[in-house]
Amino acid sequence: MGLFDGLGSTTYSSTANVAKLLNAPVIFIVNARGQIASLLANVRGFRDFDSKLSITGIIFNNVNSERHKKLIEEVFKNEDIEILGFLPSDSKLALNKANLGLISPLDNGKEIDVEYFANFAERNLDVFSLCKLLKSPQKKIFNSVSFEDFKIDKSKPIAIAEDKIFHFQYPETKEFLSEIGIPLISWSIYEDEEIPNEASSLIIPGGFPEKYADHISNSRKSLNSLNKFRKNGFIYAECGGMMILGDSIKDKNGKYHKMSGILPFRSKKSKLSVGYRYIEGLKDTPIIKQNQLIRGHEFHYWEIENNLSEFDSEKDKHQNKLSSPWKIKSWETEYKNEGFFDNKLHASWIHLHLPSSPEVANNFIDATQNCYSKDS
Repeated sequence: MGLFDGLGSTTYSSTANVAKLLNAPVIFIVNARGQIASLLANVRGFRDFDSKLSITGIIFNNVNSERHKKLIEEVFKNEDIEILGFLPSDSKLALNKANLGLISPLDNGKEIDVEYFANFAERNLDVFSLCKLLKSPQKKIFNSVSFEDFKIDKSKPIAIAEDKIFHFQYPETKEFLSEIGIPLISWSIYEDEEIPNEASSLIIPGGFPEKYADHISNSRKSLNSLNKFRKNGFIYAECGGMMILGDSIKDKNGKYHKMSGILPFRSKKSKLSVGYRYIEGLKDTPIIKQNQLIRGHEFHYWEIENNLSEFDSEKDKHQNKLSSPWKIKSWETEYKNEGFFDNKLHASWIHLHLPSSPEVANNFIDATQNCYSKDS
């Protein structure tokens, strides 16, 4: 999205909003193809839209001749803004795209030639000036989570699904969990691995299970391990992670691919749901407490097709009655109930950023530390 595009029609949570909170400089990237003087109007418009925002430098894209470059320099010679580079068009810099954005490096289908990228940057950018702008902000904005507040039992590691299927999560989540002393173990469904025996909790982040639905369906060792783990451990699943807890995924040809069957629904392709969400707890759950207000993010093309009346409750006799942990709403919409939970499971379309919400972080850690029971 653009520099000022945020929640709904506002600039809240936009790149500009975050830059001002951090007192961070903005480097403005401008597509210069077919333009010279119009570029100045464009840059001035963005710069003057918010006087509190610091647009420190500009990089011009698609500048494919020395003449084009000199004309742009002439237009901007009296502007108090630094030109940091002119990038020519280059097909070797193109990255593959998918319906949710760029294809992950884990699933890109080709190796990124880092050396070529670096040489391209050195030829076309003022790297020295850029590096001076890349210092971390010194201003402390938020009250961070106090690591001393957590009493961690290191004999209760958390397994995290991490492979080319599941990797859509905030990296700060792992950093936070590692920082407070929780041992983390990788688990790969793609490799049809069993959940490590020492794990007491499991995180299944977002990903692309629809792309690998047939592969997952045939990963019987992983799915059986997931059903076995359900009896004793705590499971936290976001978005694509929730989809494999359902009964099945319907592919673009209408074929259903069996998943774990832990939750009573099927998934099918739908329209895009994307954006920040206001969240209010409906009752006390492992992740949120009743009436607690938090925020999260939703980003998917899939929906729950139906709750299965034929769902075999005897398949998981350890399952308590499932219900929604919270209600969610986006900009100018009504609240709706969403997600599934019981005392040992939380599954939702919503992505949460644990370190920015001390209350949710505490709830999450309590769940991972206290829900595990060999005898339950």
